[in-house]
Amino acid sequence: MAQLQGLRALKKQQTRQAISDTATRLFLERGFEAVTLTEIAAAAQVSKMTVTNYFPRKEDLALDHHEEFAASLARTVASRRTGESALDALRRAFRAAVERRDPVIGFTGAPFARMVADSPTLTARLRDLHDQREAALADVLAAETAAAPGDLLPGAAAAQLATAHRTLFQYTVDLTLEGFSDRKTAVALDRAAHQVFGLLEGPLADYAVR
Repeated sequence: MAQLQGLRALKKQQTRQAISDTATRLFLERGFEAVTLTEIAAAAQVSKMTVTNYFPRKEDLALDHHEEFAASLARTVASRRTGESALDALRRAFRAAVERRDPVIGFTGAPFARMVADSPTLTARLRDLHDQREAALADVLAAETAAAPGDLLPGAAAAQLATAHRTLFQYTVDLTLEGFSDRKTAVALDRAAHQVFGLLEGPLADYAVR
């Protein structure tokens, strides 16, 4: 039974990935706004209902890391090391993401970055995901610091930390669109991260230390 369930889960994951890959190819070829769900379903050889079962929103076919993106900052803080502040944990995780060229922080390649930039729908969805990420971080900071109801500090801290990440994400995209290689982008981004996170050292250096 366990083996059968594992095979079913694998099949679902393969189907989901195939739909996502097909959609991304069509979006890159023709632009996000021009491609319909019906066309994606036909190209992926599945029904339109199957597409919407895996991806309720068309935008999520393009931004298929959306769940990981929205949860990333909160997850990093929740799993921070003993003696580590929220700021230090997020800075450490960001630098590791730069090293592995993680798409969650903006390493997507120029064609994909241009496709997103040219789509009002996707840019709006990306702003929404940034907001979701900030809200999730605020919730975790409130829980981790045992903040009283109505305490503004977790939200204020989350806003500063999330803005730092939003700024660095856009910087990554801008460098990519300017034609920088991933290697050159990583070098510039590491330097920028040092400066941006450094601005938060004073107010947040000792905030939410585990």
